[in-house]
Amino acid sequence: MTVTTTAALVVAVAGCVSILFIGARFLVAPRVALAGFGVPQDRPRALTSIKGVRDITSGIVPLVVLAAAGQHAFGWVLVAAALTPVGDAVVVTRDGGTLRHAVSVHATTATALVVAGLLLALS
Repeated sequence: MTVTTTAALVVAVAGCVSILFIGARFLVAPRVALAGFGVPQDRPRALTSIKGVRDITSGIVPLVVLAAAGQHAFGWVLVAAALTPVGDAVVVTRDGGTLRHAVSVHATTATALVVAGLLLALS
């Protein structure tokens, strides 16, 4: 591995770890996170826009992995991506949604991602 490749890998991994902490901050300190993001707390439209951008990215990234690395890597990415609908199910049930909706939409999505992902990753 070249010095340039190593440096790029270090920066990329640091970025991934940083975004994990930023995401956690939105869960444990949402007011601080919104201020850090740069939008006022009284702007719910900003939150729906943030979610929209994240969902679009969540669809594109696995497709890039499929194109670049094939079905094995794609499968593992899908398994990892199942964390999103699991988290969504928790948010729905914690914040006034019904368990029925959390299971029928989010848990079903998580299950489909894990099953399809494992089939692809292990084949």
